[in-house]
Amino acid sequence: MGQGKIRILGISGSPRLASTDWAIREALRYAGENNVVETAYFSVMKKKIAFCIHCDHCIRKRKGCIFTDDMEEVYELMQWADAYIIGSPVYQGNISGQLKTLFDRTRAILAKDIHVFEGKVGSGIAIGGDRTGGQEPTLRTIHDFYILNHIFSVGGGAFGANLGASFWSKDKGASGAEADKQGIKSLHRTLDRLIAVTLKLKK
Repeated sequence: MGQGKIRILGISGSPRLASTDWAIREALRYAGENNVVETAYFSVMKKKIAFCIHCDHCIRKRKGCIFTDDMEEVYELMQWADAYIIGSPVYQGNISGQLKTLFDRTRAILAKDIHVFEGKVGSGIAIGGDRTGGQEPTLRTIHDFYILNHIFSVGGGAFGANLGASFWSKDKGASGAEADKQGIKSLHRTLDRLIAVTLKLKK
């Protein structure tokens, strides 16, 4: 990691501007209050991100993906960032299809440079319409992505935010997430740890 401010990229894995978009923006707003943090945001909403077709173009050529689409912006931002806060709505007990596709497509920059994510840090946010609608499996999938790709996986700490930030939106969109005070507490705890760990690694 370079000198100066730490860079945090927030990724919303929701195809809507609703609770996940709000939670990621709130995470970045909160992180940005720390004068050592610089932030950037990406949403999958209305983005063109083709499915990985396992053609192995990225392995053979080592020059990126065979597709040229909105993942180009993701690649640039992920290389820019020191840390990630990735959020997803709960779809069928796990992450959204759009976020899964984004994860799959990162194979292209790993094939180009296997060390591209090394030393970076990541945390997660999961938002469900039900209180126990699959938030923990969703967070585990986000952490699995980090672990598989040499990214330090960080939760919110014991007693309240173990795996990361978890929200119960009651299917009320952004207003539902914003009304979940426990969810906001878990979000802030997660960001505090993400920033602290990233700063330690940067030193």
